[in-house]
Amino acid sequence: MTTTCSTSTADAASVLREAMVRELREWGAIRSEPVEQAALTVPRHLFAPGEPIEAAYEPNKPLVVKRDEQGLALSSLSATHIQVVMLEQARPEPGMRVPEVGSGGYNAVLIAEMVGESGTVVSLDIDAEIVERARDCLKAAGYERVIVARGDAEYGYADGAPWDRIIVTAGAWDIPPAWIEQLAPGGRIVVPLRMRGLTRSVVLEPDGDHLVSTDYHLCGFVPMQGAGRHDQRLIPLAGGPEGPEVGLRVEEEQRLDVAGMRKALCAPAVQRWSGVDFDHVDELDFFIGMSAPVFGVLAARVSAVDSGLVDPAAKRGAPTLIRGASFAYRTARPVEGTERYETGVIAHGPEAVAVADEYVELLRRWDRDFRHRRPAARIEVFPAATPTSDLPKGRLIEKAHSRVVVSWPGTREGLLRHTGITHREGT
Repeated sequence: MTTTCSTSTADAASVLREAMVRELREWGAIRSEPVEQAALTVPRHLFAPGEPIEAAYEPNKPLVVKRDEQGLALSSLSATHIQVVMLEQARPEPGMRVPEVGSGGYNAVLIAEMVGESGTVVSLDIDAEIVERARDCLKAAGYERVIVARGDAEYGYADGAPWDRIIVTAGAWDIPPAWIEQLAPGGRIVVPLRMRGLTRSVVLEPDGDHLVSTDYHLCGFVPMQGAGRHDQRLIPLAGGPEGPEVGLRVEEEQRLDVAGMRKALCAPAVQRWSGVDFDHVDELDFFIGMSAPVFGVLAARVSAVDSGLVDPAAKRGAPTLIRGASFAYRTARPVEGTERYETGVIAHGPEAVAVADEYVELLRRWDRDFRHRRPAARIEVFPAATPTSDLPKGRLIEKAHSRVVVSWPGTREGLLRHTGITHREGT
C-alpha cells in the first residue's frame, strides 16, 4: 500500500511539474534548456512538506516556511517563477562552484542539477531551524551532496571560495565586501537589491574597481537577517483600530512634513492623466523611483481603499513623489472601447497641482525614451570610499558598504536631468 501511494504521488508530481514548466516557458521565465531540465527534474513538493502537492507546483506562489511572533515571514520557499528567472540570470554551468545565500533547499538543488556532479553548491542560512529543515528536505530528495551551512550572509562563505556565481535569495539592502572578495574572476552575483525601497534581482559583474549590472528583474524576497539587516521606515498617514490604514514606506534620511501629509490625505485630491499606456509597470516604477527627488511607496489596507481614502493602486504599493506636505502617486484607468489602461496621477496637498504635473512629466519622459529598452537602466556598485568625483553621473544612493549609481545612458538628453543628485539611504 505504501509503495502504491508513493508511486501515485510521484506520478501526480510529475504531471504537475511538467505543467508548471510549460507555463513558465510560455511566460518567458524559462528560456534555456539547462533551466528547463533542472525544473523538470527536481521534485519541488519534497521541499514543501505539509503543503498540498498542487500548491508546491503553482509557478507564482511562494510558500512561507517560518514566521515571527507578529506573523511576518522570516523564511519562505520562493515562487518558482522568480527562482527560474534568477537562474536564467546567473546561468550556472557544469563544474561551477556556487553558494546560495538563503536556504530553502529547492533552489540549491536546481543549481546542483545545472552545475552537475563536478560542481559544488553550498546553501547558507543564518537560522539554525531553517538549516536543519533544508538538510532534511535535501536528504528526502536524494541531494545530500548539496552542502548546507549556517552563517551570516554579511560575511559570505569563505570555505571553498572563490565562487563562480553567488546567488542571493534574501532581500539585500547592500553588497557586503565579502561577496566581492569571494567572487572568482569573471564571476557573477545575482542579488535582490533594494534601492529606494524598490527591489530588483540584479546581475552584477566586476568591471575594474566596481560592479556593473547586465540585467535586472522585478522581485520580492523576505529581507536579509543578521548584520546586513536594514529595515524600511513606515510613516503612518492614516490610522485605524488595527494599526496604520495608510502608510508611506521610505528609506532615505530626509526631512518629511508628516503632519502636513496627514492633513493633505484627508483633503480633496487632484487627478492628472498622462496619455501613457499602463504597461511594463516594473520598468516604469523603477524609473519613477530613481527619478523623483524625494520618493516613497504609498501602501494601504483594503479598508482605506473601500472607504475612498486612497485609490486601489495603493493596495499593492504605489510609487510616490513627495514635495513638502504634498505628494502624488501613480494610478490607472481603462481606456473606453479598448483593452488598454492609461497611467495617471493622484495628488494631495497645497502643491498638489505642481507635484502632479511633475509626476506626469516623468511618465511621459519614460514613455518617450525608455518604454522599449530592456534593460533601460545601468546599476553600478562602487566601494563606499570611492570619491564622488570618480563616480559616473546618475542617481547616487549611499549605503553602508557601497555607493550605488543608477543611470539611464544613451537617451537624446544624454542622462536624466536629476544627474548628480545624491540620495542617502542610511549608513
